[in-house]
Amino acid sequence: MFIQVIQGHCRDVDEARRLGDEWLEKLSPGADGWLGTTFGTTDDDQLLGVVRFDSHEAAERNSARPEQGEWWQRFSACFDGDITFHDCDDVTMFLGGGSDDAGFVQIIQGKLKDPERFRKWMSQPMDALADARPDILGGTVAIDADGNFTETIAFRTEEEARKGEQMEMPADRQKEFQDEMAQVEGLSYYDLHHPWFTSAKAG
Repeated sequence: MFIQVIQGHCRDVDEARRLGDEWLEKLSPGADGWLGTTFGTTDDDQLLGVVRFDSHEAAERNSARPEQGEWWQRFSACFDGDITFHDCDDVTMFLGGGSDDAGFVQIIQGKLKDPERFRKWMSQPMDALADARPDILGGTVAIDADGNFTETIAFRTEEEARKGEQMEMPADRQKEFQDEMAQVEGLSYYDLHHPWFTSAKAG
C-alpha cells in the first residue's frame, strides 16, 4: 500500500467536501489502484486527507490525468497558504486498518530517529490492544523517505476514545510505549471530530 498525506489550512471546508464528493462520483472510476481516503478538519480548520493507493505507481498515474489536474486546481483553492504532502511507501496496518464507520479519527505525526525500529514495534501482534481498547477500529502508520510518520487511528466514537485514553497500560506495555515515543521528534496530534470517508467500490 502507498499513502499520500495532504494537509493545510482550509478556508472553505464545505466546498472542499463538495469537491471530494465530486471526485468520488466523476473521477474515482478512472483512478486505478485507488483504495480510499480519510478526510477531516480540526478545530482550527486544518484539513487533512489520508489517501490510500495500492502502489506508488498507481498514485502517480492518477496525478498525471488531465482531469485530476483540473480538479486539483479547484480543490487547492479551498486552502490558505501552503499545502503539505507526505508520500509514504512504508505503510503498516493494525487492527484491520480502520473503518469507514468510524465516528472519530485521530492523526498523530512526528519524525522518527529509527523508522525500522518503529515499524517492527507497530508490526507486532495487537491482541492485547484489541482487548483493552475495543473503541479502536484500527489504523495505519505511514512513513515517508525522511522518517516523518503519520498514524491514522479510527475510533467508534470520540466519547469512547476519551475514556480509553484514561485507561492504564500494563507496566511492560507502558515501558515499550515510552521507549518508542522517546525516539519521536515534533509530535503533533490532530483530532478529526467529524471525519468523512471515500472508498473504492468492491468489484
